[in-house]
Amino acid sequence: MRALAVGVLTLAVAALGQQRNAQKPAEPQVEEDIKTRITLEVTRVNLLFTVTDRKGRFVTNLGRPDFEVLENRKPQGILEFTAESDLPLRMAILVDTSNSIRDRFRFIQEAAVEFINSVLRPRQDKAAVVSFDTTAEVVSDLADNHDHLAKLIRDLRPGGGTSLYDAVFFACRDKLGQEQPRHKFRRAMIIISDGDDNQSRYSRDQALEMAQKNDVVIYTISTNITRTETDGDKVLKYLASETGGLSLFPFKVEDLGQSFENIANELRHQYNIFYRPEPLRTDGRYQTVDVRVKNRKDLVVRARKGYYAPRM
Repeated sequence: MRALAVGVLTLAVAALGQQRNAQKPAEPQVEEDIKTRITLEVTRVNLLFTVTDRKGRFVTNLGRPDFEVLENRKPQGILEFTAESDLPLRMAILVDTSNSIRDRFRFIQEAAVEFINSVLRPRQDKAAVVSFDTTAEVVSDLADNHDHLAKLIRDLRPGGGTSLYDAVFFACRDKLGQEQPRHKFRRAMIIISDGDDNQSRYSRDQALEMAQKNDVVIYTISTNITRTETDGDKVLKYLASETGGLSLFPFKVEDLGQSFENIANELRHQYNIFYRPEPLRTDGRYQTVDVRVKNRKDLVVRARKGYYAPRM
């Protein structure tokens, strides 16, 4: 996936003069005394998204004429359209190791391991593991070895406060955001947590902004088994919704299979649109984006809700 790229203007001017030599005939005059070459790469916005029907089934037979894109409610022209079915994945799995989930920690560990075994393709996909309690800690850099990642996850022990937002912020900035070029990978984050936070230096919206700036889609798995929505559940839903991801609420490890299969299918069955914003903004502010299927109210598009314009 090709993320938002800031245009670079290069200008080369060469002046060619006539050479004169008293001993030799004058050289022929150059047709263009001044040659000017201008290369301009304009800013483009890249959107990866999925389309489902009302029952959650993927719709994969749509084409470019079926879609419209609005930025700040203004229609945009689509420059490129593709169906991305097999992009390599770059994932960060965030595992809550705080005291607040101590009685569900085995559930969290098995959920993380199950996801790795379900989704990660060796030699093509890579995952990093980040644990968070009082502080966020990188347990494993991006790797593709199932057994290695599973062992590190099962060696984790719970204790301390909860710094969920810091973990999101650092994983997006220091791990997923470093894989280049951006358009070649699908970036996803899986958060397994109760969604509570009481230790982070960064706020919820600062963490979300970092995810949006690095084109990271967030999927959340709640450890809440009470069947009553908590404030933490609302946080998890918000992070997923704003980045075009999903919130999942399994009640036991055995329920995870279908949830992970849904995430895997979504990551590998997506559409990709590039467009050049009109008007082009370079103020660093958040721009809202809406992708729609024309004249199809029976279909649901799940995509990030905006992006941050470059600052020039």
